[in-house]
Amino acid sequence: MFKWFADLITYDLLRLSQGTHLADSLNFFFYDTPKIFFMLLCVIFFVAFLRTFLPPDRIRKIIAGKPEFTGNILASFFGIFMPFCTCSAIPLFMGMLTSGIPLGITMSFLIASPMINEIAVVLLWGLFGWQVSLIYIICGMTIATLSGYLIGRMKMEKYISENVSDSKFCGVEMPDNASFKERIIYSLNYSVDVFRYVWLYVVIGIGIGALIHGYVPGDILTQYAGKSNPFAVIIATLIGVPLYANCSGAIPVAQALMLKGLPLGTSLAFLMAVTGLSLPEFLILRSVIKPKLLFTFFGIVALGIILTGYLFNYIF
Repeated sequence: MFKWFADLITYDLLRLSQGTHLADSLNFFFYDTPKIFFMLLCVIFFVAFLRTFLPPDRIRKIIAGKPEFTGNILASFFGIFMPFCTCSAIPLFMGMLTSGIPLGITMSFLIASPMINEIAVVLLWGLFGWQVSLIYIICGMTIATLSGYLIGRMKMEKYISENVSDSKFCGVEMPDNASFKERIIYSLNYSVDVFRYVWLYVVIGIGIGALIHGYVPGDILTQYAGKSNPFAVIIATLIGVPLYANCSGAIPVAQALMLKGLPLGTSLAFLMAVTGLSLPEFLILRSVIKPKLLFTFFGIVALGIILTGYLFNYIF
């Protein structure tokens, strides 16, 4: 249906010739945009409905008291279902700390929450297929679990700022006796709110991806960022950090780059750096944790992302 829609606009209504740069770009844009919009609304609604059964306070109670590595795994898992923006995940991270949950476990949550979210998963599924989406989830959870565990082993609690307090955190406070109708209404409203927030990022990202797809020669990318360049993954990770590109906009760009020959591992490294190591996250975290812990956190996560990129370039 989406392919038919894209072909109808590009070749029938606009009467562009197949194979031209403009036609290829517009066909890419008109194919991906409605497909991603449809998938986003469906998956965000489903995740929001599940979230009504997992309020933040319940998650904290589940994680509290668990053995350290088990707690890291659980925190990484629950991070997938929590706020997709780092800025809204940080208050919950602070609440976990003040509840007595170990630092390493809370770090696992903080890493997983922005890096593996429903929007990233659905975009990767829609653009690359479920296999790549599953790889992304596994890699993100592995990085979050091991990074949090390492930070916990380093006993860096003294580098938490004295300003950390149990502030209000973002999440669903749906009562246990809420009706099915109330949960559906909440999920619909949440889906619309999230869509309003991300739709422009999606359009911009797909638009940039469409330009790359139609106009950027593939041999340029493979020459400078292809598998033959041993520093390509590191470069992609470093480029991703300062961009602060919403994952909704970054993933379509990565798709276009992959179609031009950028290896999967390099693309994943770029995406993980954009979503998990953004500059705004660095600045916000500076208000709650001290520099030594902050740089340790960023360094360990960056190393995990780079190693993941090289691993998947080698495998694929």
